[in-house]
Amino acid sequence: VKVGIPIALQDGFIQIAFIIITIIANKRGLNDAAAVGIVEKIISFLFLVPSSMLSTVSALGAQNIGAGKPERAIQALRYAIIITVSFGFCVALIMQFAGSSVVALFTDKSSTDGLEVVRLGGQYLRGYVWDCMLAGIHFSFSGYFCACGRSELSFIHNIIAIMLVRVPGVYLTSKLFATTLYPMGLATATGSFVSAILCTIFFIRMRKKA
Repeated sequence: VKVGIPIALQDGFIQIAFIIITIIANKRGLNDAAAVGIVEKIISFLFLVPSSMLSTVSALGAQNIGAGKPERAIQALRYAIIITVSFGFCVALIMQFAGSSVVALFTDKSSTDGLEVVRLGGQYLRGYVWDCMLAGIHFSFSGYFCACGRSELSFIHNIIAIMLVRVPGVYLTSKLFATTLYPMGLATATGSFVSAILCTIFFIRMRKKA
């Protein structure tokens, strides 16, 4: 219960946040909504790697902590962060050049609306894709916190990022930049940046108390 309830609440709030972001995008018009919808599916596929690392660190970390080898759990965390950051950076770099081409696979680029969706989707993807790298950091930390039985730390950093950065950032950039989706994508990634910073702080404090 102590470990499971914070995780359940965290996942629920994350889904609510994405629903709110979708509502904000829908209010910008049909093409914007289509672009955001396509990019969300692409990002969901790319997030398989950081999501897998969360589960991996949680399982390996718990096994090693239970075996009285906490340093091996930290080593698993370290390798997971290296893998996810390396993967995320490579994907983000590729998408800066190929983002529009990837979005074009999911729409009819021969029509005027299709071209607009490709343009907007490419913008959103080029900003949002950095979340793949940044999320890999806090996903790995979240797995470690769960392994230590401190899933409330994962809940705290996610809620702070959602409430103070991700949703407000997307709303403000949607209002301030009416002709581009790039800032909205960056706002989403900024939420993960804040989470990564908070996770690092939590981790350092845990190590000091150990």
